[in-house]
Amino acid sequence: MKLPVLILVLATLTLGGCQSIGGHGGDSTSPSPALYEQLGKRAGIATIVEDLLYLIVDDTRINEHFAGVDVEQFHTNLTDQLCSVSGGPCTYTGRGMRESHADMNITDTEFNALAENLILAMEANGVPVAAQNRLIERLVPMYPDIRNL
Repeated sequence: MKLPVLILVLATLTLGGCQSIGGHGGDSTSPSPALYEQLGKRAGIATIVEDLLYLIVDDTRINEHFAGVDVEQFHTNLTDQLCSVSGGPCTYTGRGMRESHADMNITDTEFNALAENLILAMEANGVPVAAQNRLIERLVPMYPDIRNL
C-alpha cells in the first residue's frame, strides 16, 4: 500500500471522531498487547490523543472539521478506539466510520494532515517508529469508510 494511503488511513481515525473498527478483532492481524503497551497503555494513549487535539486546533488544514465537536467526548472516544485497535482492554462505543464521515467530504490532503499530526503526537510521546507503523497498519482498513469510497 502506498505511503499516502497509510497516512490517510491514520487521519481517517481522527477525523471520524473515533469511529468503530468493526470486524477487525478476530482475524490473523489482530492487535497484540505489546502494541498497547508500547503506546503507554490507556494513560499513554490518552496523552497522545490530548497532544493530537492541540495539533489539530493549530492546523488550519483540518481544524474546521472539528469546529463544534465535543472535545471531551471526542477525546474519550478516540482514546477508547486507539486502545481497542492496539490490543488493549477498551471498548469503543461510538458511531461507525462511514456514518460519522458521510457528509464531511474529506480530501486526501486533509486525511494526510491528520495522520501527520497523529504521528507527531506519537513521536512527542516517545512511541517507537515500529509501534507507530503497526498502529497505522491497523488503521488502514478504515480509509475507505472515512473517504466514503
